[in-house]
Amino acid sequence: MRIEAFLRESPMFTVKRAARHFDAVAAQAFAADGLGFMEGLMLAAIFFEAPKPIKPSQLAETFATTRGNVSHAISSLEAKGLVQRKIDPADARGYLLALKPSGKRCALRVIAAFDRMQQKFEKEIGRDALTKTLNVIRALESCNRT
Repeated sequence: MRIEAFLRESPMFTVKRAARHFDAVAAQAFAADGLGFMEGLMLAAIFFEAPKPIKPSQLAETFATTRGNVSHAISSLEAKGLVQRKIDPADARGYLLALKPSGKRCALRVIAAFDRMQQKFEKEIGRDALTKTLNVIRALESCNRT
């Protein structure tokens, strides 16, 4: 197709295609726990913040996503018995998130899976090349910010 030449040169298309691939890799890595990529990230974040509970708005900001996306993932994690919501004592309109014991165990599996993926990237691409690639992707991301 004629568009293929454009697509080969398009950083947006390449990054989007890579993101779809990484979603599939993560889904496979987390399949035993029935988690998606965002759910895995959230479990890891909540785990690393413990024992301090975390607000959903902090997750949205950290992962550069909407509060609605965070709410959807948290509802799923809560339904799976991995996360619990508690009313924020400082602001009764909001809530805090904490891992249940099964959530802690699952978070450890998720973190191990992320670690294995990172080691594979570093082995196949090389640490220096990976660092440079990340810097280029971040630069591309900031190109169209106003």
